[in-house]
Amino acid sequence: MCGVSGFWGFPPGGGEPGAIAAAMAERLHHRGPDDAGVWMDMESGVAIAHRRLAIVDLSAAGHQPMVSASGRWVLAYNGEIYNHLELRRILAVEGAAPAWRGHSDTETLLAAVEAWGVNEALKRSVGMFGLVLWDRRERVLWLARDRIGEKPMYYGWQGGIFLFGSEIKALRAHPAFDASVDRGALALLLRHNYVPGPYSIYSNIYKLPPGTWLRVEAGDQEASPVSYWSLAEVAERGESDPFTGSESEAIEELDRRLSSALRGQMMADVPLGALLSGGIDSSLVTALMQARSSRPVRTFTIGFEEKAYDEAAQARAVAMHLGTEHTEMRLSADEAIGTIPRLSEIYDEPFADSSQLPVHLVMRLARQHVKVALSGDAGDEFFGGYNRYVLGPAIWRKIGRLPDALRGAISKGLTSLPAATINRVAGPMAQLLGVALLGDKAYKLGLRLRDLRSVNDLYVALVTEWPDAVRIAKANMVPPNLLEERERWPRLDNPAARMMALDAMTYLPDDILVKVDRASMSVSLETRAPFMDRDTMEFACRLPISMKLRDGRGKWILRQLLYRYVPRTLVDRPKMGFSIPLDEWLRGPLREWAEELLAESRLHREGYLDPVPIRAAWEQHVRGEGSFGYRLWSVLMFQAWLESSRGLSK
Repeated sequence: MCGVSGFWGFPPGGGEPGAIAAAMAERLHHRGPDDAGVWMDMESGVAIAHRRLAIVDLSAAGHQPMVSASGRWVLAYNGEIYNHLELRRILAVEGAAPAWRGHSDTETLLAAVEAWGVNEALKRSVGMFGLVLWDRRERVLWLARDRIGEKPMYYGWQGGIFLFGSEIKALRAHPAFDASVDRGALALLLRHNYVPGPYSIYSNIYKLPPGTWLRVEAGDQEASPVSYWSLAEVAERGESDPFTGSESEAIEELDRRLSSALRGQMMADVPLGALLSGGIDSSLVTALMQARSSRPVRTFTIGFEEKAYDEAAQARAVAMHLGTEHTEMRLSADEAIGTIPRLSEIYDEPFADSSQLPVHLVMRLARQHVKVALSGDAGDEFFGGYNRYVLGPAIWRKIGRLPDALRGAISKGLTSLPAATINRVAGPMAQLLGVALLGDKAYKLGLRLRDLRSVNDLYVALVTEWPDAVRIAKANMVPPNLLEERERWPRLDNPAARMMALDAMTYLPDDILVKVDRASMSVSLETRAPFMDRDTMEFACRLPISMKLRDGRGKWILRQLLYRYVPRTLVDRPKMGFSIPLDEWLRGPLREWAEELLAESRLHREGYLDPVPIRAAWEQHVRGEGSFGYRLWSVLMFQAWLESSRGLSK
């Protein structure tokens, strides 16, 4: 795991290119504290910098940027290629293997590019990566990102210079960087609690989409990403060519594919462990790891003082059953408060998934003992873990039959009531709809009910926090994005399958994986996720929905596989998610901090946000008349980011 950065184009004002490249790399020291390197082509004006976290081949033979055996290609990359030994074998059979200098996957990837070209090398590689390649012969720069977006890559033209890097903080170190806020991206942040790709909070700085490469020639500011792997296409193929074996055969095949993924992902020349919450996904990953290990696997979890949010006991019970070497810590409100000032530094742009707090702390805990940790991320998106996959279609089957006038009346009734009464109203409403619907879900549904015309509308409503985000952000409009451009949605007949695919294309790379990558790399910890193995994802997309959702619950097939390793009494419980008691903390220990950031005079002075709806939501929340913690968190994270960004030097 590493950090890459660099630029193409001589810096303004005659700055020394090598010093600028080194400064960009130094901003990524946390991603790679073990080694650093800068490579430059002065004639072309290209500089590539690298920070290394040594995981495989700890010797100098793994140093980056690395030049290919022929001297044509220069590579710096962040990530791991798990099948690199298999790629070496294929290269040898084809007579295309160089005289290997070491056993790093970086050298393997370079040889693959040299033998097969960039696109084919990416297609054959199984792993996670954000990389930059310079073709010295053709004078072309390539950027590429892994299939699902585990590793980041930012880029953009600024003042005639092409900048790129694993994190925005590296780009900010370049003197050409322009820190103008993109108001359209700000509106998207308020809608979804994250800035969805390809946008960033900064104008003209973009995230390279997952599963794509970008080929840039000198001065080509119109270059567009090209897909080498598409989740939408994989999901569509899966529905048209589903797995037709029996349930027991499906479980066996999933076991085989996950075990194969584990073989590659447990490859490391450093200590390795697992993040264990006690839920289905992390328990299964830990169980499969322990089954392959001759020693107790190191496992780590975070607990909360508030019992309603605490999964530590369940994680401890699973660890005890599997025989892992388990470590846990408890998170208090005081520790959360102490962590908040670091969030803007860690995430570079405003990011408002409140579980970022415990995730950062569990990464910090794990890094004290290991250098690599495996996680259960993506189990929800590929195997039906979120409640909306069950609730969404069930709700629509009920409300879709109601006349528009009646839906409008229900909507008006719900949203005109004080939000504190929503839980009481949700009971009768749940009986009407035939589903369990409480609190913020009832309010969110009520707010949009009159506008819903399809189950697709319902899905968008469920993943939206501030429906009027454009007005609040004082934006003219939101830029084109997948959730609004429905012609780009996967063409899937089953609404739950469509929701899963959309979550895997949006929420997973732009929220979950951003959270995990930045939190782990801020403490120089590499994380790996077997559920995002290529073969596992493609198999999951072929599974019938009945093998994922059954009896009102998700992850049916994951549960059946897990029961082979862990008694169902230890893991059969409602999904909690890795959340914090945000509503309570904002009314209590975080209230003073939040009040300062949400002061009406401050919002007016800064000019980015409309204070009226924000203050109304805050005052209702504080009085206990509503629970608006999640939507307020997006405003608070923007305000905190804005405050810290003023102190950042370019």
